[in-house]
Amino acid sequence: MSLQANPVAIVVHGGAGRIERESLTPELERLYHETLERSLRAGHEILRGGGSALDAVEAAIVIMEDAPVFNAGKGSVFTAEGKNELDASIMNGSGLQAGAVGGVTTVKNPIRVARAVMENSKHVFFTNEGAEKFAADNGLELVKPDYFRTDRRWKQFLNWRKQEEARAKPQAATTLEQPEDYFGTVGCVALDAKGNIAAGTSTGGMTGKRFGRIGDSPIIGAGTYADNRTAGISCTGHGEYFIRHAVAHDISARIAYKKESLAKAADDVVKSVLKKAGGNGGVIAIDAEGNVVMEFNTPAMSRGYIDREGKLKTAIFK
Repeated sequence: MSLQANPVAIVVHGGAGRIERESLTPELERLYHETLERSLRAGHEILRGGGSALDAVEAAIVIMEDAPVFNAGKGSVFTAEGKNELDASIMNGSGLQAGAVGGVTTVKNPIRVARAVMENSKHVFFTNEGAEKFAADNGLELVKPDYFRTDRRWKQFLNWRKQEEARAKPQAATTLEQPEDYFGTVGCVALDAKGNIAAGTSTGGMTGKRFGRIGDSPIIGAGTYADNRTAGISCTGHGEYFIRHAVAHDISARIAYKKESLAKAADDVVKSVLKKAGGNGGVIAIDAEGNVVMEFNTPAMSRGYIDREGKLKTAIFK
């Protein structure tokens, strides 16, 4: 049976947030689009060649982790202590196998380690030093912590710290969230020619996060989920809300139990459930038929897809 008879598709995101069009320089906007396209083409080439959805997801996310424009891998945001702590997860929809890492500081590509956890251990989720030791034991590339630092993210951190100090003073401004806080987490979902779906997500977390905070990105069912019977989903946004509402799994469950379409399930969860709870963000997803969804409730979500007809598109704003 030809690959055309078994459609392939891939979708990626580079994060959702409250960023406004006028705040993006032409150079930065161009970098977003170029990196999204490179990521999509890398994954799609694997799919077109008969490769697995897992390989496509990993390849696409590695490109985004290595690009300093996104809040994942190199270019991750800083914690309240001025460090970079990274999280990632990946899931295989054919058997519900999953792997994740959290709070790593020396792993060059967290998505690779997440996959190794899935394939080379009996566990699902490793954190901190344990995850880094597992990465070293499995021959994955380690780097010095300063590898992840970029001037852009350091300036954001200094700005956040100034606002934090101002907030502690009388008559301080009550807002310290910045548009960049939630803009940058990366993710990918792919459908291969064998009908297998995979999803993955990788992030540097939230600017100013404290005490080893871990968001939804490495949590299976919250930030990432994949099931061949329903869909693959990768999330981005204010992680605490995605955890509380098990967003990725909720979308899958609505398809399985309520027989909703992927489009309706994603729209209801993102535009209704999350919005009513005060949660900002979005999701990307692909179902078993290769339908692609990119849903968000913020002014922007960097995103792109190559659909089952081979059409490529990238976008940032609505």
